[in-house]
Amino acid sequence: MSEVVQNTTGDAGTAAEATAAPRGTTAISEEVVEKIAGTAAREVPGVADLGGDVARFFNSVLDRVGLDEVGDAGRGVSVEVKGTAAVINVVIVIEAGQVVGEVTEAVRVKVIEAVEKYGLQVTEVNVKVDDIELPAAPAAGA
Repeated sequence: MSEVVQNTTGDAGTAAEATAAPRGTTAISEEVVEKIAGTAAREVPGVADLGGDVARFFNSVLDRVGLDEVGDAGRGVSVEVKGTAAVINVVIVIEAGQVVGEVTEAVRVKVIEAVEKYGLQVTEVNVKVDDIELPAAPAAGA
């Protein structure tokens, strides 16, 4: 697992420079960046869920056996970190009736803002729309 390493002097630098900082280092794992990005993406109006079909299927199985929170935080998000730069991939399910371009751009902006607050530089946010959530059909006899 890769992690982002920063020095505590306030200078952004490479991982090697940060490790040599006289006052210590700070490391942020890719898993943490995935959670930050996933939380930000979920907050965007028009995003119904995160993750592809397989990830959502396994999550529903975990929910049924009482492991509701396992895998939810970073599901649908993958991150590659090099030094202090991050490339983020987000897979979303969009709500029916939403404009894909508007929702994906809002996800991109929200994820970049959230991750960069932690001192990382986001070089790319790639958003894949994997599915659409259709309105629930009315129950028979209702």
